[in-house]
Amino acid sequence: MTGPRFHHEPEPLDLVRLIEITGAVVAGDADRLVSITGVAALDWAGPSEIAYAEDERDADALAASAAGACLVAPRFAALAPESSIALVSDEPGRAFARVAGALFPAAARPQALFGAGVAPGASVHPEARLEPDVSVDPGAVIGPGAEIGRGAIVGANVVIGAGVRLGRDSAIGPGATVANALIGDRVVIHAGAAVGHGDGADARLEGALPLLGRVVLQDGVEIGPNATVARGRIGDTVVGEATRIGALANVGPDAMIGRCCVIFAHHALGAGSMVADFSSLGLRAGSDRQRRRADGALRITASEAERPADASEDAPE
Repeated sequence: MTGPRFHHEPEPLDLVRLIEITGAVVAGDADRLVSITGVAALDWAGPSEIAYAEDERDADALAASAAGACLVAPRFAALAPESSIALVSDEPGRAFARVAGALFPAAARPQALFGAGVAPGASVHPEARLEPDVSVDPGAVIGPGAEIGRGAIVGANVVIGAGVRLGRDSAIGPGATVANALIGDRVVIHAGAAVGHGDGADARLEGALPLLGRVVLQDGVEIGPNATVARGRIGDTVVGEATRIGALANVGPDAMIGRCCVIFAHHALGAGSMVADFSSLGLRAGSDRQRRRADGALRITASEAERPADASEDAPE
């Protein structure tokens, strides 16, 4: 369960703002007042929270929900209780995610624990270049010739190798390591990820070609926790704009991944793989939607008052 211990209290969203964010259409009275400060599952939501329903499995929970607003697929609009404002969307799940992002933007990427500047205990090589408003947490190491763009966040115990370029407003989570990489703007590398190292597969073989290439992460890429992206053997391993790579996924050397792709958790792409734009790869067996709600796993709210007592030779510019 999450709450104000881990999330700053957001600015409330009224109905006009919800419509702007989601593009949804109000079913019923469009003049009703609503103040949304959290997101939650249907059966957890309260009057200050928004929930969503998109398939038949949600019907009963929607009818009984106490949510202040519900994003619903068109065929479920009539099921929303009178106490809730029904916002009709063709993609309620995506609309719900946009509302969550608007309320809690800091949750989408690693945050600096010690604010802007180089914290005590961090090591920045004299030949590294940091633009203004960069945050470097304790234990981080930034090597010679590295370039860190304005507004970037370098988490605790991150290691950034020599010559790495990290674009503006990018963020690297604790314990991640980056080498031999050119990284665009607004890139997120989560905790424990390894970018730009060898994959180790051929290194033990006599006469094996060492990996001499680079990794290029274009603008808006996201690398999940403990994922690995190997540098190219001679050329580059490239991850296209706005592509998401899930936790523990592995991208081999010389892979070329297009724009706006999704590589699901645990998936492995072999050396030299080519992935077209807008592809989705590697969904492992398991639930297609997390339905565990009894422990509050889907609840994100600004208040704990109602919870149960026990309960981006150049990187892209």
